[in-house]
Amino acid sequence: MDKEHLYTLAKALYTINRHAKTAPQPKHLYEIKKQAINQLLKEKSAIKIGLHFSEHPKFSNQHSTLLVKVADYYFHIPPSKQDFEQLEHLGSLDSDFRNPQAKMPLSQAKKEIYQYIGWKRPPQKKDRRKQQHYSSYYTPSSLGKMEWPPTKPHRNF
Repeated sequence: MDKEHLYTLAKALYTINRHAKTAPQPKHLYEIKKQAINQLLKEKSAIKIGLHFSEHPKFSNQHSTLLVKVADYYFHIPPSKQDFEQLEHLGSLDSDFRNPQAKMPLSQAKKEIYQYIGWKRPPQKKDRRKQQHYSSYYTPSSLGKMEWPPTKPHRNF
């Protein structure tokens, strides 16, 4: 992979990660980030640096995240069991370090990552609640229907 394409992917990952942190439903964004980083690791285009303590422990239990370098950017993903055995634990996260700023729209970032990981939109399931099913014996009723203003004159006494 050429450096320019790797740098574009790193910027796309940065953009996706930044948006995922504030998204109301970030699961999909984190999932495509993880898939892309794992693919970069397989291709040896990304480097595992070490383990960090997470800033956001789950259920008050301290856990670690895997620090990965892609081009000039650093990302955290969930570690595997082998990572704990093979990599050094770096302790707490350095809050002074920041990734370089990247200006890329989220739609473009997702497009770059989707293309890279070969992601296809899963077929949508039909929502049966929205479909109205009528009985084959259905006959429309005029009960409860009222014309306003009335078109037929009423009896005058």
